[in-house]
Amino acid sequence: MTDAAAVPKPLTGARAIGWSVAFLLLGFAFTVLFYSIYSALRFGSVGGGTSGLNATGVAYIVAAGWSQLLGFGLATWIVGVRVLGLGAGDLRWRGHGSPGRGFALGLGLGAVAALGALVLAVPAGGGWSPDHGGIGDYLGRIAVTIGALAGPALSEEVAFRGVPLVLLALAFGRWPALLALALLFAIAHAVNPNATAFGLANIALAGILLGIAFFAPGGIWTAFGAHLGWNAALAAADAPVSGMPFSIPFIDHHPGAPAWLTGGAFGPEGGLTATVALAAATVVAARWARKGATA
Repeated sequence: MTDAAAVPKPLTGARAIGWSVAFLLLGFAFTVLFYSIYSALRFGSVGGGTSGLNATGVAYIVAAGWSQLLGFGLATWIVGVRVLGLGAGDLRWRGHGSPGRGFALGLGLGAVAALGALVLAVPAGGGWSPDHGGIGDYLGRIAVTIGALAGPALSEEVAFRGVPLVLLALAFGRWPALLALALLFAIAHAVNPNATAFGLANIALAGILLGIAFFAPGGIWTAFGAHLGWNAALAAADAPVSGMPFSIPFIDHHPGAPAWLTGGAFGPEGGLTATVALAAATVVAARWARKGATA
């Protein structure tokens, strides 16, 4: 099945933009709705849910991530499937290579890139020191953290590398679509703690990497794997993920200085070492995407 198989003709630029905006707004509205319902049931009110979840860290990530996944999943079904007639192949959920292999390769690529960014910061003082807890505590916390990060990673792929990327790529070509959604992806992270202009530029670069991975064999599962691999590797190293810190026992991460090189409080994504690592990963993903150009 080709990318354009099920999309009504003609798909003009205006229609692609209009439906993409409608999808994003609807997904956001559903996300707020699902999160509000959860907060009301769990804490008695939306406000109580927000304060309660923020106090428990991982619980907030899980609730917000799954609310977003459900919200944009429902928006995908309404806008993408019911209105536009897109199928699983068009949305690159299946039919473009092995999902399992794509996820595994993406996971490895994201993790290696993240670790590369951390290692490049070592000469600038980046590194680790012992912390409280043992190896068992570390492994247990990492397992919980990776599980918590899976929902947000997949939800962001559905939101930014799902319906909008398919529609805009059909109307304008892949690169204009990749660049536009990468910019939107960065803007969506502007409210994260300790966000910097350099950090947002790197997140835009990560958006390009993930968009290219979306068009590689494995489709959205390759992009999801790369997204989760990057976030999970940073968290496992006790480094902040897009400004969000994780309390990991057994090791304590020190970013080093200057912040423009190592990322500082925003995490590696705020520094030049991440730029180098993400650029290298993007080249690898582009080679994979060329192999799947006819998938």
